[in-house]
Amino acid sequence: VRIYVDAVVNHMCGAAGGSGTHSTCGSYFNAGNRDFPAVPYSGWDFNDGKCQSGSGEIENYGDIYQVRDCRLVSLLDLALEKDYVRSKVAEYMNYLIDIGVAGFRIDAAKHMWPGDIRAFLDKLQDLNTKWFSAGTKPFIYQEVIDLGGEPITGSEYFGNG
Repeated sequence: VRIYVDAVVNHMCGAAGGSGTHSTCGSYFNAGNRDFPAVPYSGWDFNDGKCQSGSGEIENYGDIYQVRDCRLVSLLDLALEKDYVRSKVAEYMNYLIDIGVAGFRIDAAKHMWPGDIRAFLDKLQDLNTKWFSAGTKPFIYQEVIDLGGEPITGSEYFGNG
């Protein structure tokens, strides 16, 4: 049996998620001021200032910048162009590789720039040799909904997985 993790790495909780310890695993967070000390992430690690829509949300799926730099259904959008954010994503994925994960389904990949995904994937180690042959890379699947008619296509992500 192989384990593939559904990795949600584009965003955190909703902007109106409040604060407290009602998060997964009970770690404290404050969505209002972008404080996620268990990671840690702070306001510097989100795309709030980068999004060019009036609301901070995706308003136009025909605009690749909004789709990739703005909030998807109010979820706080991580700034994956920052090496620190990329490194935290890779650190967690590498932990999962260490405990035997075979690969990842990257949720909402179309909401991230392909180069940003490549940058954190490049930081991943080979799979654990306790279960896999030496030099085996994790299997990568990226969720890119491409029904045609939108400016973002699945083929933009082929080099990553």
